[in-house]
Amino acid sequence: MNNTVTSWRGLLSIHMPPYYNSIIKGVSTVMVSYSSLNGVKMHANHQLVTKFLKGTLRFRGFVISDWQGIDKITYPQHANYTYSVLAGINASIDMIMVPFNHTEFIDTLTSLVNNNFIPISRIDDAAKRILRVKLSMGLFENPMANHSLVDQLGSQAHRDLARKAVRKSLVLLKNEENADNPVLPLPKKASKIIVAGSHDNNLGFQCGGWTITWQGQGGNNHTVGTTIFNGISTAVHPST
Repeated sequence: MNNTVTSWRGLLSIHMPPYYNSIIKGVSTVMVSYSSLNGVKMHANHQLVTKFLKGTLRFRGFVISDWQGIDKITYPQHANYTYSVLAGINASIDMIMVPFNHTEFIDTLTSLVNNNFIPISRIDDAAKRILRVKLSMGLFENPMANHSLVDQLGSQAHRDLARKAVRKSLVLLKNEENADNPVLPLPKKASKIIVAGSHDNNLGFQCGGWTITWQGQGGNNHTVGTTIFNGISTAVHPST
C-alpha cells in the first residue's frame, strides 16, 4: 500500500497510457488499487475515479474495489467504517469486495443513502454500469460458462502468447553502457551463476497468486512449466 508521489503531468505521461489503450479497446472493469496518489487513497479518490476515469476518459464499465479495500481507506483499517463506505461510494466505486461482514456494509450503505449522504443517483449509476457489463457479455441469456472451450485452457497458442508477453515486459536492470563488454548474455561456460531466492526452483510460487490457489501454492507438481533454476541449468554448460 505505497504512496505514489508525482505531478499531474507525470501521472498522465508515465502511468496513464495503459489505461487509455485499455479503455479504447473496451475493457469492462477497473479495479482500484490499495495504494495512494499524493497521499489520497485510491479507494477514496473522487478526482481520479469519478472525474477523470468516468468523466474525461468516458469509461462505461464498472469500477470494483480491491479485497477489503474500503476498510483500508483509514488506518488502522476499519477505524471509521461509515466514513470509508461514504468516501468509497462517492468516489464512484460501483462494486465493493466485502470478504467478511457483508451485512455491516449493507446496513451502513443503506443508512448513508436514507440520510442523503449518498445520492440515490450514485446507486443507480453503479447498478446501471454493472448490469450493462453483464448484458454485453450475454449473462442474462446464458449465465453458464461455455464448456466447449475447455480444451483451449493451457493450449500451446495460449502458452506462446504468455511467453511473448513475458519477453516484452521483462526489464533489464544492467547490461553495461559499453556494448563491447555487456553482462548479458551470460557465457554458457561461466564458472558460477547465482540463482537466489526461495522461489528459484519452485514452479508453484513462480506462478504466483490466482494461478493455482488464491495466494499461490508451492511445489512443482501442480502444473507444467520450467522454473528459473531449471531453465538456467539447461542453458549453461554442464560444468557450470
